Amino acid sequence: MQIRAHAESHVVELDDGSCWRIFPGDLATTLSWKPETDLRLEQSGDRVSSHVLINGTDQSRVRVIAAGEDWPDGEVKKELKGG
Repeated sequence: MQIRAHAESHVVELDDGSCWRIFPGDLATTLSWKPETDLRLEQSGDRVSSHVLINGTDQSRVRVIAAGEDWPDGEVKKELKGG
């Protein structure tokens, strides 16, 4: 899959029409993404995110949830603090 739109730093729309909210602590990883970046979506067993987007070139991963969903209460702060 490739990026259709990434106008907001925390939301990415893929060429399949799906939209994903990027975990705040993973935003820096997306700075090098370009429209032609090949991404793979996989389910996650993470307590914070339902899925991960994996960059096919460098295998970097970002945690994501569907754009219409909210992050689990308290988990974002806990993760950002390193807990």
